[in-house]
Amino acid sequence: MFLSEVSPVSVKKPAISALTAAVVAAFAGLGDTAALAEERPEQLVLISFDGAHDNRLWERSLAMANSSGARFTYFLSCTFLMSKAERQGYKAPRHSAGRSNVGFAQDQAEALTRLGHIWSAYQAGNEIGSHGCGHFDGKDWSKSDWLKEFDQFDAALSAAWENNDAEAPSGWARFATSAIRGFRAPYLATGDGLFAALESRGFGYDASTVSKGPVSPDFSRPAAHFALPLIPEGPKQRAIIAMDYNLFVRHSAAIETPSKSKEFEERALEAFRAAFEAEYSGKRRPLQLGFHFVEMNGGAYWNALERFVEETCGRAEVACVTYQDAIERLKTRADGSAS
Repeated sequence: MFLSEVSPVSVKKPAISALTAAVVAAFAGLGDTAALAEERPEQLVLISFDGAHDNRLWERSLAMANSSGARFTYFLSCTFLMSKAERQGYKAPRHSAGRSNVGFAQDQAEALTRLGHIWSAYQAGNEIGSHGCGHFDGKDWSKSDWLKEFDQFDAALSAAWENNDAEAPSGWARFATSAIRGFRAPYLATGDGLFAALESRGFGYDASTVSKGPVSPDFSRPAAHFALPLIPEGPKQRAIIAMDYNLFVRHSAAIETPSKSKEFEERALEAFRAAFEAEYSGKRRPLQLGFHFVEMNGGAYWNALERFVEETCGRAEVACVTYQDAIERLKTRADGSAS
């Protein structure tokens, strides 16, 4: 898919919640805090970006990852690897050739810069996932339609450097054929055709659905299902999908309102903090937050994200990880519980 009013704060560390305080107080008198910590699973935080196009935001996100130790998942739209001059090489299912809802790279230089960021991100331990190519609503697409879209993504990624008249770095071919394990559907629009195609193609997970709150992924299918949660937000604590675009719609009806950027930043940060604390002090189910490579409302949501990441990802018993890393950790956790 392409909230209480809070005064601006300058401190980086959030005020401890009442629930967290109660947990700490209960543990304080029990003596062996190390043993207690071992009994509680780590809190996983999964932060992802859809589209992964704007090169300036690539730089900003990689700097955020490097400074905080967090690792992100980037769901890439493959048309951003193609220059506008090469647009006729892409044909979305049920659409004419050369069409894309999100456009293409302006030229080869832009595409090559983006490819450099993708490779740097992957080399640093971040994850690249698929967001398809042209960002079309595929809820009614058949399995065959989706397989055609996946074929075009794979071809675009494999030949991206050569198609832009450059030599691919050593290891790119292996990356292009084996590293893409996850998918998020444009507009979070899913259907039976998508899920059948994901399983047929051997994807490890899908991250396109929505749940009433944070939930553990569903491992009962060949492709694990992750769901973006609804989280409380705003003066009335109404539920909203934990994604920047949904906040943008709620805060300003999807109309850019930079004059209220700081207000919207504080509201978003408060929602992220509260959702995190509820899990950190509770069941410790993975918390997922979704973003786009677009700065909405004067950058309010990216600013909130940066503050959240810096104050959260270095905390004890917290791991800000990619989806693939989360799968490995959760399966290890499950195996340990079963033994």
